[in-house]
Amino acid sequence: MAVRIGMVSLGCAKNRVDAEMMLYTLREAGYQIVADPALCEVAIVNTCGFIEDAKQESIDEILELASLKKEGRIKAIIVTGCLAERYKQEVMKELYEVDAVVGLGANSNIADIVKEVLEGKKQESFPDKSLLPLCGSRIRSTPFYYAYLKIAEGCDNHCTYCAIPMIRGKFRSRPMDEILYEAKELAAGGVRELILIAQDTSRYGEDLTGRPQLAELLTELCKLDEVKYIRVLYCYPERITDDLIDVFAKEDKILKYIDIPMQHCNERILRLMNRKGTRESLTALVRKLRERVKGITLRTTVMTGFPSETNEEFEELAEFVKEMKFERLGCFAYSAEENTPAAKLDGQIDEDIKKHRQELIMELQQEIMAENAKKQIGKTVDVLCEGFDRYAECFFGRSRGDAPEVDGKVFFVTEGEKPKIGDIVKVEITDTLDCDVMGYLR
Repeated sequence: MAVRIGMVSLGCAKNRVDAEMMLYTLREAGYQIVADPALCEVAIVNTCGFIEDAKQESIDEILELASLKKEGRIKAIIVTGCLAERYKQEVMKELYEVDAVVGLGANSNIADIVKEVLEGKKQESFPDKSLLPLCGSRIRSTPFYYAYLKIAEGCDNHCTYCAIPMIRGKFRSRPMDEILYEAKELAAGGVRELILIAQDTSRYGEDLTGRPQLAELLTELCKLDEVKYIRVLYCYPERITDDLIDVFAKEDKILKYIDIPMQHCNERILRLMNRKGTRESLTALVRKLRERVKGITLRTTVMTGFPSETNEEFEELAEFVKEMKFERLGCFAYSAEENTPAAKLDGQIDEDIKKHRQELIMELQQEIMAENAKKQIGKTVDVLCEGFDRYAECFFGRSRGDAPEVDGKVFFVTEGEKPKIGDIVKVEITDTLDCDVMGYLR
């Protein structure tokens, strides 16, 4: 009987794609992939190491599996991903139950590492992180109707608060023909929604040709008959060009939705973060996008409690959020990460103050989103059906303005033919549920 392997993948969608590629490698090597790591011989934790909360989640998951190992329910634990790459020897030193720690550059060797571990040999493998493959076959862990399409790896932006360049290395774009081939394969296999991801999608192609090529890539993707929806995440504001905006405006297959991590609006704080832009330039960008791309949904992320942020600078951020009325917004309290320039800045802010500011921003955003939801009443929207809630006795799905895992839902009922999961249906919005909306299938 084949050895059973289970994997828990934490953190971002980019990490998920890495996990899916490792799972394919393991299956091809003859291992049986199971959904529940508690029911396997070997458990792999594909960790996140971005901020303190994410690191703690990774450690808690490892400790939970360690208790199963002590009970004899699993034989081995392997740690992969960003936490493994970032902390290398510290992981096995601090968590003695772990049998292998695998850096990003060793992902392609995961089958050999599992074999060694099953033979009782502890493993620590940290090849150059540039060996992390940019493409390859994978076992998708998302529902059949959507898939993440990673178009680049690493980051060259060097924001002072961020450890990603240390963990993931330099920015590396995938060749366009490889991306187009994978997109066609995914769409032919039933994927309705392709979600483009990278640490900075707007930088795509710059390392290959000396100029950003996201607009060109999107144009080519839209030519593929099989592709229905394209969603774009993580575009940096200073790289959103007129050419890119034009593509969003004219191509029907591109969802009128864009994720723009802004982090702050105060110029002094942005410069300390090694970010470009000003409140004026960010405001101008938002207005331009809304003028030229009708009905666009804007998502952003902001950060509170960056070192030396004054009450006045925080109030400026709150005013900016209130003025811009972003359709979607996430807020993080600053996390001082080891070996980042920001962690060495004077004026580190008390944790309670950071969290309180974060809560105030999110309370403000909840009001904005609830107000936006009420404006949807009476409209008919396209909804990608994702399932049936048997407790609420209604179907649910996502509108074009909702990305999976981070945004809201549309709940709806029907007295006629029931939709299938993955169907795109039209729903008339009749009511709201906090920031979500409800309606009837037309």
